[in-house]
Amino acid sequence: MDEHAPILHIVSPLRHISPFDVNMAVDAGYATILPYSQVTLEEIGELVQDMMFSRPPAGAPRTGLFIGGKDAGLALDMADRAREVLFPPFQISVFVDPAGAFTTAAAMVAEVERHLRMLHPQGLENAKVQVYGATGVVGGIAGVLAARAGAEVTLVSHRDIESVEAKARDFAGRFSVSLACAAARSEEDKRALLPEADVVLACGKAGVEILSADALAAASALKVAADINAVPPAGIEGIDAMANGVALPGGALGIGALTIGQLKYQVQHELLKRMRVAEGPLDIGVEVAFDLARSLAS
Repeated sequence: MDEHAPILHIVSPLRHISPFDVNMAVDAGYATILPYSQVTLEEIGELVQDMMFSRPPAGAPRTGLFIGGKDAGLALDMADRAREVLFPPFQISVFVDPAGAFTTAAAMVAEVERHLRMLHPQGLENAKVQVYGATGVVGGIAGVLAARAGAEVTLVSHRDIESVEAKARDFAGRFSVSLACAAARSEEDKRALLPEADVVLACGKAGVEILSADALAAASALKVAADINAVPPAGIEGIDAMANGVALPGGALGIGALTIGQLKYQVQHELLKRMRVAEGPLDIGVEVAFDLARSLAS
């Protein structure tokens, strides 16, 4: 038996650990996976110390902490708290991916960037991106990544604007990005916003149509539209889940949820594998996921 066999500790503030993350970890080669549910921010420090001090320095990097849940801000705070207690030579590896949102957002924006270059050689640089369903965990992070790639991003809420404004302020501090905000409660609101969009990202709940074909027709400058919803009906009417740059009315390109999901799977799988065999501590956040997604999508 390997003296320093890989161990993955999956931590979540929710009642249940995500079965998706467990399956991904097994497929990435982990034989020992320990779940911790309903974990609070205040408990992370002591848990991490138990993880790090129970193994010799040579085994520390192959002791992995995976932070899940469904709240990006809380997951990032948990990762920060974990880093606060880590010090050489007992540094374990940390992977943050609440609800798979960081790897999903990375895949979504990387696929958009790849297709956008066919119509707009600068990619996301100076592109106007509207994120619908931006109150969710994927939407906000997709907006961050697009902004960091040079886009002018607007987070669009289907309820009140205050919910996305709070997220924009939080992410401005965490990621040094500027995110505009808007509310679009009705079809008329969406039609008023869409003419400004070069790119539309639909990041809403599964099985909920966010943009109808009629609303999307108002996006006269649209170049790429992407949807992460694989459960019928599609988040954007007319974009099939398998769409991989399909031509939409007006000449824009459509990207479906399963095309994004395939890249997301590759990214999460590869990052879990890297952590499992690491000889040095890894710190895997949204930027690392995006760099990998870009390299795999190119």
